[in-house]
Amino acid sequence: MFDRIKKAFGRSNDLAGGKPSAAAPSALGPVSQWAASQGWDLRADAGQGMTLEGQVQGRPWRLQIGPSTRGYIRNHDELRARAELGLAPGVAVLVINRALKDQLERQAYRMYTDSLQTSLDSSMPEEMRWLSIYDEVGWDTLPIEFWKRFSVLSDRRETAQALLDASLADSLMHWPQPGPSPEDPMLLLVMNGKAYLRMALNPARLPTLQHASAVFSAACERALAAFPG
Repeated sequence: MFDRIKKAFGRSNDLAGGKPSAAAPSALGPVSQWAASQGWDLRADAGQGMTLEGQVQGRPWRLQIGPSTRGYIRNHDELRARAELGLAPGVAVLVINRALKDQLERQAYRMYTDSLQTSLDSSMPEEMRWLSIYDEVGWDTLPIEFWKRFSVLSDRRETAQALLDASLADSLMHWPQPGPSPEDPMLLLVMNGKAYLRMALNPARLPTLQHASAVFSAACERALAAFPG
């Protein structure tokens, strides 16, 4: 898998008009050069992927690419990011693409009917519990195209609005091509003082990674401004 990532990012450098550098700081080539230009640390994870580490407004974040840790991400590598932001307690906002939300709801329904359960329990994936706990919210200042692709859940509409401005919504919708489709799993979460991003990496190209890191950084900055601890 690590070899696939190296080859994919190497192709992205060629497509961008660049040439692979013989003096690249690591086998990751253009990814390593980009990470160094941002002041981030990059390491390979024992042949299983890679990890980027940096800061946003002095708070640490980590972005990893590797084999999927979620059953709903299949046949693709997984990108997952986490930032320790120290936000105000009780804030919870989930942005999830509708294809994944529908998939999880169907799976939950099958689990209920198969086991005759009437409520979610601790054995359920945490994403299913979020869907059961929080209400879907919406507002008319974001374009209808966004709402067709994504669902936003929170305990209060105002909380979600404070996080999700027009710029962040636009970035979630528009990715460098070829990038994730509306059907590829993706979720952005602010909860328990932290921010998370999880998505199928399809395909594994440098522009996709750059855009994902920009989306996550923007979400962290919005959360820090809106929900200071």
